[in-house]
Amino acid sequence: MSSGGSTVITANYGRFRRRMITAVVTLVLLLIGGGIGLGVVLGRDDDPGSEAAPVPDAELPELGPVTPVLAGLSSDAPVPDADVLATRLTPLVTGSALGPGTAAQVVDVTTGEVLFDQQSDAPVTPASTAKLLTAVAALTALDPADTLATTVVSGAAPGEVVLVGGGDVTLSRTTPSRSYPGAPTVEDLATQVLAALPAGTPVTRVVVDGSLYSGPLTASGWGPGDAPSSYAAPVTATAVDGARVSPGSTARSGQPGLDAGAALADALGAPSATVVLGQAPPGAKTLGTVRSAPIARLVEQALSMSDNVLAEALARQVAIARDEPASFEGAGKAVTDALADAGLPVGDVTLADGSGLSGEDVVTAEVLAAVVTGAADGSLGDAAALLAGLPVAGYDGTLADRGDADPATAPGTVRAKTGTLLGVHALAGTVVTADGRLLSFAVVADASTGGEAVAENALDEFAAQLAGCGC
Repeated sequence: MSSGGSTVITANYGRFRRRMITAVVTLVLLLIGGGIGLGVVLGRDDDPGSEAAPVPDAELPELGPVTPVLAGLSSDAPVPDADVLATRLTPLVTGSALGPGTAAQVVDVTTGEVLFDQQSDAPVTPASTAKLLTAVAALTALDPADTLATTVVSGAAPGEVVLVGGGDVTLSRTTPSRSYPGAPTVEDLATQVLAALPAGTPVTRVVVDGSLYSGPLTASGWGPGDAPSSYAAPVTATAVDGARVSPGSTARSGQPGLDAGAALADALGAPSATVVLGQAPPGAKTLGTVRSAPIARLVEQALSMSDNVLAEALARQVAIARDEPASFEGAGKAVTDALADAGLPVGDVTLADGSGLSGEDVVTAEVLAAVVTGAADGSLGDAAALLAGLPVAGYDGTLADRGDADPATAPGTVRAKTGTLLGVHALAGTVVTADGRLLSFAVVADASTGGEAVAENALDEFAAQLAGCGC
């Protein structure tokens, strides 16, 4: 699965649903068996002439000791032996599957000790693992609880409204969103606008203001077929459904701003209204505002789905927060500077975009491992939310179809961000060893010639060796 694209993976909740249904049925049977009628339980009052039978006090069963299901990892768990790891991992990172130029690092999260290093300071192309840098910058430069606003204001003439983009690409044409749980909706925005307009005012023109962003719509290093495609679109401050052509679809649009304006016109009951790009008049009256999910949630969604459009939106917010131009160049500088301020080794880092889609992005395995380690050990403050967005091997996101099928060992053991471009294959995240030790790791092969499946298998084996280590 290419992490350069953006794929929504729906987790299998079948077992959870079955347990919930079983629990409900069991509760009802217990209530009936205990002499409590369903009419009493549900508060029926269809027989006003009858009095409810008294309900005896509930007697709760005595419970024995409970073992925590999500117990914290023990800091006393054995640290893997560095020599053993070198014996197991070196053939993987120097073999034909990944190529001799592969960079890698493994770190013990508790102590910060480097347990394995393969030219981790060498500059490499990160592909979508670059989103880890954008994520940490967003979580540290912004308040993770902040939200992004999309506003409609009055236009310069009667019947004209202006949709002002604030960078929230998750604004949804459906209720609820098919791609971004918790996203605001065009319907809500339109309802506010109609209530604010004088009664009977027809909307004849929708202006879309995307002036929050500046510079080119695509990044240096993007190919001519990257935007629009199934995984990217021109980066604009105003969009709907992650710049998708239609809600829930894979294809992205070449005109996200106009699509957003058309969606608003439809929701206002004015599908024939003219939709154009422009700017809001100074001092325009606000007619409606909706807000995105919190920044922390947007980070999770950008990482789990490897959503390039959402990652670029987050990078622009970092630029705005640091008083840089809201452009690709400004965002790249802002993200790098935010990481430097956080104490990360970014001397060799160059970012042409915020998503890793550009082949001109340069990072090191050392900085990728440091980002994950800092999020995991708490030294990067609010960056801990990054961990919640890492795909879980064998369960969700871009690792849903990768990893051990044995539920006793796989789900939750490896959580990592994938990265894939032509000739580039990467994996960076956390792993819990068989002894219960938490490690961070990063592996980047940017000169691989063995094919995607072969390279991904080698990366998965690297993570599996760490997970299976009782060494």
